[in-house]
Amino acid sequence: MTPTAIYDYTPYWAACFGPAPFLPTTREEMDILGWDSCDIIIVTGDAYVDHPSFGMAVIGRALEAQGFRVGIIAQPNWHSKDDFMALGEPNLFFGVTAGNMDSMINRYTADRKLRHDDAYTPNNEGGKRPDRAVLVYSQRCREAYKQTPIVLGGIEASLRRLAHYDYWSDKVRRSVLCDAKADILLFGNAERALIEVAHRLSRGEALADMTRIAGTAVMMKHPPEGMAEVDSTRIDKPGKAMVMPNPYATETQCETNKKAEPDAAKPITIRPSRHDAKNTYVRLPSFEKLKNDRILYAHASRVMHLEANPYSARALAQQHGDQLLWINPPPVPLTTEEMDYVFGLPYARVPHPKYGKAKIPAYDMIKTSVNIMRGCFGGCSFCSITEHEGRIIQNRSQASIIEELNDIRDKVPGFTGTISDLGGPTANMYRLGCSDPKAERNCRRPSCVFPKICDKLNTDHRHTIDLYRKARQVEGIKKVLIASGVRYDLAIESPEYVKELVTHHVGGYLKIAPEHTEKNTLDLMMKPGMGAYERFKALFEKYSKEAGKKQYLIPYFIAAHPGCTDEDMVHLACWLKENDFECDQVQNFYPSPMCNATAMYHSETNPLKRVKYKKREDLTVAKGERQRRLHKALLRYHDPANWPLIRDALVRMGKSHLIGNGPKCLIPKEDAPAKVGRQRRSGRHGTQRFATKHPNQPDIRRPSGKNRASATTNKPSRKRK
Repeated sequence: MTPTAIYDYTPYWAACFGPAPFLPTTREEMDILGWDSCDIIIVTGDAYVDHPSFGMAVIGRALEAQGFRVGIIAQPNWHSKDDFMALGEPNLFFGVTAGNMDSMINRYTADRKLRHDDAYTPNNEGGKRPDRAVLVYSQRCREAYKQTPIVLGGIEASLRRLAHYDYWSDKVRRSVLCDAKADILLFGNAERALIEVAHRLSRGEALADMTRIAGTAVMMKHPPEGMAEVDSTRIDKPGKAMVMPNPYATETQCETNKKAEPDAAKPITIRPSRHDAKNTYVRLPSFEKLKNDRILYAHASRVMHLEANPYSARALAQQHGDQLLWINPPPVPLTTEEMDYVFGLPYARVPHPKYGKAKIPAYDMIKTSVNIMRGCFGGCSFCSITEHEGRIIQNRSQASIIEELNDIRDKVPGFTGTISDLGGPTANMYRLGCSDPKAERNCRRPSCVFPKICDKLNTDHRHTIDLYRKARQVEGIKKVLIASGVRYDLAIESPEYVKELVTHHVGGYLKIAPEHTEKNTLDLMMKPGMGAYERFKALFEKYSKEAGKKQYLIPYFIAAHPGCTDEDMVHLACWLKENDFECDQVQNFYPSPMCNATAMYHSETNPLKRVKYKKREDLTVAKGERQRRLHKALLRYHDPANWPLIRDALVRMGKSHLIGNGPKCLIPKEDAPAKVGRQRRSGRHGTQRFATKHPNQPDIRRPSGKNRASATTNKPSRKRK
């Protein structure tokens, strides 16, 4: 059944006086609006910026448009319940989110060291949100008003909805819903689910009865009646080979000869789903089993990723003590009309006035950028964007995007005419997707582009090209840059797109993400080989020359990814040296919750393949401090401070020939003088690509939970003179 459109609801309370200039954050602001109470109060770990790239603004404005009175408690003092009572008791529920980033990733580096800044806080001040903010905020809300329902959302709740490996405590933790003792958890882009919950509560229904809403998780005693159980080991039994059926398998029509003629037709047969998704659910191993069995954890992770298609996924059930965690299938993607509705809400597009002249770095980075789509079908194993936003691209219309450009021109203070980005998790997936609706509804592949681009994937970039051209024609727009990462294996399928991009939309540097150079590591990352990079590089240089511009590619790389050996990192360092690249401020792989690479890190096996106890594919994982430091150092082979560590490693590995002054040597001998004062090209160096495009360092261009939630790479490298 097709879900009701998010704008089809009739508001329960009429919004008689139009939208508020800003959603109220104090009692005084409520009084100005004539409110005696709020229907819904959103508690967030970020400063309140009324902009469509900030989750609390999107959710708040969407609920406001339905006629609900929504208040915001931004970055409350969590040491007592006082701030949580500032707006009084909400009539319906508290909506709790850690903000646009997982609070642990926001507060700690990949080396588990405390950060002293926070891009989502005024003046970049650190320490304004607690560790595990969802848990702390939920506890304080419960202390403030014991009977008020608590609804969890945002990227921290979304990626911790199941029992999950937690890098900071180095153990498997329970679902955040269980630990927070909240009433319901919403995962992914949750506008539709949240609006349904709000309207049903307003009609007097109990949250305990809302157990079958797509994109939600609840705790219960027993599975819903009428549901048939399938144990996860029947899907992918550890220790027993089981090949998943290929929905794109070809079958010959020859009965007598098994070998088809070379020119014989091979019609594609789409295999229907093998199960009734509406009436069956998959029982995953319990939290109690997973916390002590890393191989079983890899199995559970693999099964969870197989049940990710919103059209054919089954519900998941996982026991937590005497309670059952029930996770409904992912939310059905928003239509283009719904996306336009969400992004067309009356955002002020600036921070709340209470912050005065304080600078909020995340806002400054994205105030002139535009989200044109959501989702990613890349399926990179180190990235959780698919688990959060989904694999099916959700597109805005060209008219909606152009209207937002006009809005930026008219509303953003100090606008100079430059749009900093037209993009999303990936710059060039706009209006790309499966060309066969039947196949799309049954497909269980984690990636549409690995190990090769699927034959059914539409890779025509004409809609993106047309959008770029129309955007440049908007009155008052002088320059439109593309700052989101370009998926270069898709871009080379459309040389016309590369020419358009290079000729008009590169501000001197363009970032792309090879991530590594070695095939075994790239396969575990689910990334294309370096051949695609070289082809894109050739096109980039060709069209830059034709345009008469000096422009440079900024490649990103990941250090210490699971499965990456010391030798792999040495080969990557040699490639960097050979291509005359230096990487600045590199960082190691950051195991964020739920992504495949985190399961690799914890289990030290490969969940991309059948998981077995015996004869399994064990992986080399850099976990010790010294080895992780080495991998990081090899990406900065040019830094004299790293030479002693690299020398010791090269000698130990039998690669002493890489030490010396020869052209193929990686670092000089110990008695060689360090090179100092080397001239470098100066230029713009963007933020780390996350995740959050997970957003695991934050990509603060995309602070809405639409970022790459798991990809941790180095900051852009720059080429030496």
